[in-house]
Amino acid sequence: MIIIVMGVSGSGKTTIGKLLADSLDWEFSDADAFHSPENVEKMQCGIALSEADRIPWLEDLQTAIKHWLQENKNVVLACSALKDSYRQFLVLDRELTKLVYLKGSYELIQIRLQERSNHYMSEKLLNSQFDTLEEPLDTISMDVAQPPQMIVQNIRAALRL
Repeated sequence: MIIIVMGVSGSGKTTIGKLLADSLDWEFSDADAFHSPENVEKMQCGIALSEADRIPWLEDLQTAIKHWLQENKNVVLACSALKDSYRQFLVLDRELTKLVYLKGSYELIQIRLQERSNHYMSEKLLNSQFDTLEEPLDTISMDVAQPPQMIVQNIRAALRL
């Protein structure tokens, strides 16, 4: 099974994804690792990615997901997946791929980004993240104001894992 933990930058995808993977004894993967150096440089400079920038990234992610499904791997993937079209592209098997949406207010996410260090995603891009976000309707939604361990427990309960 693949669990895609999605949301805007600063919502806690990596933190929750790692905790969830550890609690399940599953593999963890971060979609940030799939970005090209050019995409990372753009984001470091506060430049939002275009659709053309995202296509190769999404294709690489889809290839990884296909591989994981073929090998029957259990993976938690932290991935923004902000648009419905991105999620449709990545969810290749609805039975074996589950989406978890980490939802938080702009103000809370902004504080988190201001406090974060050693990450290429600039706080300057927060507006573009929220502008791009198409909130999913058919997924598990978690309030990121909760403590991380509680979020993980709630995800596990919702997925019956």
